[in-house]
Amino acid sequence: MDALFDPPGGRWQPVSPRYITVKRLSVLLTWGIPTLIVAVGLGIIWTWWAALVAAIVGLAITMWRWLRMTKIVSAWGWCERGTDLCIRSGPMFRNLTIVPYGRMQSVEISSGPVDRHFGLASVQLVTASPLSDATIPGMPHADAVALRDRITAIAETSDAGL
Repeated sequence: MDALFDPPGGRWQPVSPRYITVKRLSVLLTWGIPTLIVAVGLGIIWTWWAALVAAIVGLAITMWRWLRMTKIVSAWGWCERGTDLCIRSGPMFRNLTIVPYGRMQSVEISSGPVDRHFGLASVQLVTASPLSDATIPGMPHADAVALRDRITAIAETSDAGL
């Protein structure tokens, strides 16, 4: 990462490598299975060559997204600094969000069934701005709980927004 997306003053933490598996399962559910359904449906309703074209295109998209998940997940990171929390993401279209602790209204932790199976959770920092997307996905449960507790403690001692 270049200096634009690497502000000084903290140590960057990556999300869990297990999050790659979660994202790859998501790719299979959103691209792989529909590709199979469309290809079989076209083979039954229309012709075998339409099914073959749909299968090749769908498989190519699925494989491209599957292979990109390592790079996408490794681009996620978060960093605690003295008065704020930094979150970065995106291998191609980079994004950096810096949320001052004084602007946080609440900290939400969520973990769906697949995330729980892999011991992961997402931490979302809620601010007054509806445009703020301060979410850290793919955190190990222990890290998510520790981050939540640290942010809450900082907010209580500094009389911040929480």
